Amino acid sequence: MMTPSDLLASLRGRLIVSAQAYPGEPMRHPQTMAQVAASAVTGGAAAVRVQGLADIQFTRSAVEVPVIGLWKDGHDGVFITPTAHHALAVAQAGAHVVALDGTRRPRPDGLTLEQTIARVHDQSPALVMADCGSLDDALAAAAAGADLVGTTLAGYTGERATTDGPDLELVAAIAGAALGRPLVAEGRIHTPAQARAALESGVHAVVAGTAITHPASITGWFDAALHAASGDPR
Repeated sequence: MMTPSDLLASLRGRLIVSAQAYPGEPMRHPQTMAQVAASAVTGGAAAVRVQGLADIQFTRSAVEVPVIGLWKDGHDGVFITPTAHHALAVAQAGAHVVALDGTRRPRPDGLTLEQTIARVHDQSPALVMADCGSLDDALAAAAAGADLVGTTLAGYTGERATTDGPDLELVAAIAGAALGRPLVAEGRIHTPAQARAALESGVHAVVAGTAITHPASITGWFDAALHAASGDPR
């Protein structure tokens, strides 16, 4: 069994691929997402990130790399693994790492982030990744006991503008803060060059999702480029 230190070491300087589909999409099926995740591992992903309890279970059976799991409940505010109940369910589904909202916003169950992380650590062997939106979030999440800190929510909580591409300024600021926790760059990383730039900013690992595993978005990018080239405003 991989120890926490071995798991973190396996991610150093590597790519994590997020395989998620939105409700109502043709690929929104746990087995399909597990197959997409397995394909990403074939391409070199050191770990995968998936959403939903069934997706976690299927993916655990499909890959041999660490699985970062989350449970989205809702669409606004704190909805990424928002409560201790969600976090423990993700761990029980088999996730090696539980990804949860790591912002300083109030959580739906009234628990603090520190209390939520403590419950995961007390009741499961899973690590915790705090999805943050600012430097202050990252500092607070590290102090609360998160094992990893990510920039997943940069531009989505109102503290920072939504950048075109990854928020490398925030990545560099958190990297320079010496959290004592591995930093994972995530959010709007759409090209290999952006992934490399994030890594060179001092992060432990990089997550890419939409640009690899979301055909609807990728197709839309190509379609929009061709319409723009032809003068079609659509």
